[in-house]
Amino acid sequence: MTDTARLEPGDNAPAFTLPDADGKKVSLADYKGRRVIVYFYPAASTPGCTKQACDFRDSLSELNGAGLAVVGISPDKPEKLAKFRDAEKLTFPLLSDPERKVLTAYGAYGEKKMYGKTVQGVIRSTFVIDEKGKIAEAQYNVKATGHVAKLRRDLSV
Repeated sequence: MTDTARLEPGDNAPAFTLPDADGKKVSLADYKGRRVIVYFYPAASTPGCTKQACDFRDSLSELNGAGLAVVGISPDKPEKLAKFRDAEKLTFPLLSDPERKVLTAYGAYGEKKMYGKTVQGVIRSTFVIDEKGKIAEAQYNVKATGHVAKLRRDLSV
């Protein structure tokens, strides 16, 4: 198992087009000219991922007001994402990456420690991508709880 390459501020954000919870294609290019927060999470409807998604939902008006869109990406299938979105009343796109190609391109899939063991999996990560498609912030191994509040402080939102 090899460690995945990590993105740094100033890098070009890897382009992607993935299906959302309704199967509609969403691309990073759709956000050109806007800042977007792209966050990667392990699995819909799990406690940590639900807390994180709800924190983004609850902060969305402030983030949008500061010119930031939010997109969540996980390996879950669109049907599972639709259930998660509806159950938690999420109002931002959740994208499906079952082949983990986008997760890998962002360095958000690879070796991680879980309960003291090294496993392959989704590394909870958040990126802020600027208007020109460059990485402005790259945060790996973020905590599910309190992360959105910290991100808002970092971005002065």
